[in-house]
Amino acid sequence: MAADSMEIDDSLYSRQRYVLGDSAMHQMAQSSVFLSGMGGLGIEIVTLHDPKQCETWDLGSNFFIRKEDVLSQRRRVEAVCPRVAELNPYVHVDMSSSAMDDNTDLSFLREYQCVILTETRLSLQKRVNEFCHSQQPPIRFIGCDAYGICVRVFCDFGEEFEVSDPTGEEPKETFIQTITQDNPGVVTCMDNQPHGLQTGQSVVFREVNGMVELNGTARQVSVLSPHSFAIGDTSQLQPYAHGGFFVLMKTPKTYRFETIERQLCDPQVLTPDFSKPEAPLQIHAAMLALDTFQEQHSRLPNIGSPKISDCFPCLSPSLQASVNPELVRCLSRTARGTLPPLAAAVGGLASQEVLKAITGKFAPLQQWFYLDAIEVVKPLQSVSAEEFFPRGDRYDGLRACIGESMCLELHKLRVFMVRMVLYIESLILHYIILKIQCVCITDPDLIEKSNLNRQFLFRPHHIQKPKSTTAAEATHDINPDLHVDAHLNKVCPATESIYNDSFYSRLNLVVTALDNVEARRYVDSRCVSNQRPLLDSGTMGTKGHTEIIVPNLTESYNSHRDPPEEEIPFCTLKSFPSVIEHTIQWARDKFENAFVHKPSMYNSFWQTHPSAEVVLQRMQAGESLEGSFQVIKLLSRRPSQWEQCITVARLKFEKYFKRKALQLLHSFPLDTRLKDGSLFWQSPKRPPAPLDFDLKDSLHFTFIVSTARLFAGIYNIPYSEKDLSEEAVTRILSDVNIPEYRPSEKSIVTDESAKKPDQIKMPLSSEEEREAITQLEQAIATDSVTAERLQLSPLQFEKDDDSNGHIDFVASASALRARMYSIEPADRLKTKRIAGKIIPAIATATAAVAGLVALELIKVVGAYEFESFKNCFFNLAIPVVVLTEPATVKRTRIRDNIYFSIWDCWTIFGHEDFTLSDFMNAVREKYGIEPTMVVHGVKMLYVPVMPGHSKRLKLTMQKLIKPSVDRRYVDLTVSFAPEADGDDDLPGPPVRYYFSRNGETP
Repeated sequence: MAADSMEIDDSLYSRQRYVLGDSAMHQMAQSSVFLSGMGGLGIEIVTLHDPKQCETWDLGSNFFIRKEDVLSQRRRVEAVCPRVAELNPYVHVDMSSSAMDDNTDLSFLREYQCVILTETRLSLQKRVNEFCHSQQPPIRFIGCDAYGICVRVFCDFGEEFEVSDPTGEEPKETFIQTITQDNPGVVTCMDNQPHGLQTGQSVVFREVNGMVELNGTARQVSVLSPHSFAIGDTSQLQPYAHGGFFVLMKTPKTYRFETIERQLCDPQVLTPDFSKPEAPLQIHAAMLALDTFQEQHSRLPNIGSPKISDCFPCLSPSLQASVNPELVRCLSRTARGTLPPLAAAVGGLASQEVLKAITGKFAPLQQWFYLDAIEVVKPLQSVSAEEFFPRGDRYDGLRACIGESMCLELHKLRVFMVRMVLYIESLILHYIILKIQCVCITDPDLIEKSNLNRQFLFRPHHIQKPKSTTAAEATHDINPDLHVDAHLNKVCPATESIYNDSFYSRLNLVVTALDNVEARRYVDSRCVSNQRPLLDSGTMGTKGHTEIIVPNLTESYNSHRDPPEEEIPFCTLKSFPSVIEHTIQWARDKFENAFVHKPSMYNSFWQTHPSAEVVLQRMQAGESLEGSFQVIKLLSRRPSQWEQCITVARLKFEKYFKRKALQLLHSFPLDTRLKDGSLFWQSPKRPPAPLDFDLKDSLHFTFIVSTARLFAGIYNIPYSEKDLSEEAVTRILSDVNIPEYRPSEKSIVTDESAKKPDQIKMPLSSEEEREAITQLEQAIATDSVTAERLQLSPLQFEKDDDSNGHIDFVASASALRARMYSIEPADRLKTKRIAGKIIPAIATATAAVAGLVALELIKVVGAYEFESFKNCFFNLAIPVVVLTEPATVKRTRIRDNIYFSIWDCWTIFGHEDFTLSDFMNAVREKYGIEPTMVVHGVKMLYVPVMPGHSKRLKLTMQKLIKPSVDRRYVDLTVSFAPEADGDDDLPGPPVRYYFSRNGETP
């Protein structure tokens, strides 16, 4: 793989840059990779070499081979290469179809930095590996194999392979509480914050007061507790006074590798499933027996054949002891087949290893990774052999693994996919291969250029088209058998009339890829309410997770609570930032307030009060109109020319970066002390330094121009490129008068628990009321109140359009505030990520997640037992893959032998004259327990201790609930009588009350 340019296209690669960093991206751009094999594995990485012709079988494992390629008998590499090449114009893809065997001269491989072999006999893998290992520098070698239910990856990056950054985690600044003057000196983190360090790592100290000798130095740590560590002798240093922070120092690490030949008998393996730690060695032994069979017979075992057990004598005694007969039997029977989700999962991992090989970033796999899907085929062992035989269509590879009956069940599946973020588009490709017939997708988003870097259905001409409809069209081109129903909606309470119970009743499965916790919780609650399985998952950089939620077997997403997101205290954002994240969020808030919230509030006010004269009369009469003060201030100060926008921007600079600092130092001079005698300005508080405006400073100039452009945007003021020049801006600024600063005696919030006040709802002082009335009188008198001037154009923050000035404003404002508080600034890329809340993403992780989700989907369709299902968490950077059983559903005892779980919903069928008393009697008679309280949403229908509630027992349920015309039922929260008097009422499952006996609309 070679790149024609060293410049990184951020609009395409931004999400990947956040994962890899620019250094790794540049190394990738200068690398050449050789890959052999166009099967289900090879296509997950990159395409270069394959001597085989396209077959019908390939349609079931290769996203880029079409039916016409098979009919025209094209070589696989010829069919795939042009389609892969169009994914990325910056990558040059060569192709070769010449045979590679034991007699091939391997010297041509010297031009590559990395060689990947798939669909290659073990003997040839060994030969190529020995050649690569012997080169100086060594050629990085990766071998990948997928046979039926078993897959493996092998890595050999040479005798010594140096990794610059083993984890890829961004070091965080941790503030210091104390450092002892001792041997060893002990560092304690502020507020008992966890340091996250390990003994042997090194940290760098900065901004330490008193013990200044530590600043800029690196010290190796010895962990004492989660929030303290020793750093060696500090007894000869000056005493620690206050402040300072430390940052983990990234240190390169060297990894050592052996060849396949040396690793065969005593393999170094990664264990993904700790419930079966013996599995990797068992798969290793089974796949070596399969390799031996291939060498002896020049073919794979026939479908359904257990023949590889004859090859056990060829294994070493230690490996023979690891043989699992059941695994061997399942592997032998399915070896000719392909389980595409399993191949995709391991292909994603192998692809990440390729990136490690050519960039030296992230810890490499040492040295084998094995994964099996025996849980998928175990329940199928009693199925007749004919079920697995080929039938001459694209599903033969899949059929060889799961049988015809399961393929037919997949064909009948109806899947609802919520949002096409992250891996969903890859998952659609699996649906094509898994013979799924009907998929409904909903996503309101449009395709951005950055999506093209990791989503294989989209092309440059799709940019700014809806994701869902474009995906539907693209999948039809690949496989016309798959019907995709594309929607552009969010799934939320507002769309419940579309995605109602009737809609869910037609589904078999829901798949989500949501990055919003509340949206996830809502979809989960709908699945639980409608007894539908849910496959939830997501990725962040090289990390990914999958969670399987099955009715009556597992807990739901809502059963556990994610830790709340840490909010930055209001006073920290407003006055006391200590890290760059604070200044970026401050700048983002300024954008939202000035260019989104205020214009929107302005428009809303004048839509509610269209007559300025009427507003004036009501205010003069002493009436308080919410938002009037802020709106009239905007009206009176509204600029009408570009020059005025520049002036406003200059005054904002003065306010934000000079007067704010002066006011803080006026209120809290540098020698201010707290009640306990400690300095006010000590870590994490940083004293600000006022900035003097200098147009020759590029940061100052960028702030002025970007701010003026944004004001011009909301006020609909035109400007030209010439207006943005330094000469034009300098001319305008020369006439700007900056008022003299006078300190205010207003109090400054220092309480970290204080919340941001709502300026609109705050009561006005009499002086503010008089000022607003005067300003509105002047505006009316000068004919400044026109329909045009009562309308603004709110902006919508758009992080991926570098021409709109949004990121320019946030980046320059954040950097200036960081300079004012002596905080190390962030580059534009980091600022964009934090301000835009961008989730780093890379195709390797999305491929792995899509494969793992599709694997669980097969189990759901097969109605497998609880023990078959697996949740997964992985971090391909380290690499770590952890498979675990889902949390089993908990059953809560109400009393006696009455239990319920989150999946239970009791039902009562009523009629038009059904009273609340009838309802309570029906619950008692049907479920054997006395209801004591009935609640609908937030409305209490019946609480015995509430005055007048006993009279409600005679009212009909229709009258109490007042359902809409089309409402079939409501879910009620019912409490039940305790076992002993004086105890609390007992909780139970929701009780679904149908308004008619047949559950139809009354």
